[in-house]
Amino acid sequence: MSNSQIEVKVESWPLAEPFTIARGTKTHAEVVTVSLERNGKIGRGECVPYSRYQESTESVIRQIESLPEALDRNKLQELLPPGAARNAVDCALWDLEAKMKGKRVWEIAGLPAPQPEITAFTLSLDTPERMLAAARRHAGRPLLKIKLGTPDDMPRLEAVRKGAPRSQIIIDANEGWTAEEYKELAPHLIKLGVAMVEQPLPAGEDELLAEMDRKLPVCADESCHDRNSLPDLKGKYDMVNIKLDKTGGLTEALALRREAIQQNFEIMTGCMVGTSLAMAPAVLVAQGSAFTDLDGPLLLSEDRPFPLHFDEKGVHPPRPELWG
Repeated sequence: MSNSQIEVKVESWPLAEPFTIARGTKTHAEVVTVSLERNGKIGRGECVPYSRYQESTESVIRQIESLPEALDRNKLQELLPPGAARNAVDCALWDLEAKMKGKRVWEIAGLPAPQPEITAFTLSLDTPERMLAAARRHAGRPLLKIKLGTPDDMPRLEAVRKGAPRSQIIIDANEGWTAEEYKELAPHLIKLGVAMVEQPLPAGEDELLAEMDRKLPVCADESCHDRNSLPDLKGKYDMVNIKLDKTGGLTEALALRREAIQQNFEIMTGCMVGTSLAMAPAVLVAQGSAFTDLDGPLLLSEDRPFPLHFDEKGVHPPRPELWG
């Protein structure tokens, strides 16, 4: 792609209510937005820097501003490592190409037209009483995700199951358990009908998963970033969580999806807490996923113009006014 003007800015989007995981609480989604302009056409992308991966808005902006004006997706993969900065630029390049060609991104990528995908709705970590109330409010949703990873998790899970007896439940432990804790908890999770547990042990300390009888499917999140992660996941995990902010954009996310399926991993498609602009490219990755978790916009008090549409069928593909 020829030279494009690039604009980078930081935006803060208030959440509908404070959102808590084992690592802390947030009240706003802090995102970095990239706009690429060429011949009157503008492509956009969004990323969420994550301190867990030694990222900040400042470091991401520095990476983006280091890029040359003459840029395409292939060159981008060589210039920046997997991560939030590359994600925003990669998705903006896809969007720009779609607008310049008058086609949808999935046509350019040679993919079938995407369909709605049922998405999880994430319940914030809280007291069992408040999580019971939250579960009751969202009991009509088919898939609930619970953030756990503390010493007092079972009362919370039991409260959610009581409040939403018909919903499928998946759990994200956010690296919060030891191997001993997980071995003790797993039978109880299965008894309560949990369908999958995400990243129960810290990344880099998960070798004991290979020795466990995994009757409950285990998904790699912090342990899986791009295709280079896959060899180390064999025998430990049954599923990989693909997030654009980890892969460094849609280009690598689609490649990771293909290779993970070839290696018999199931696919989960996840997100950081961001706007519909961040989720839009991930809808393409989510097609046919075992679990989709693209509820970021549902946690916000406001969203972008032409936001993603959510209904009983799930999250729908983006309108071209939003992305792609």
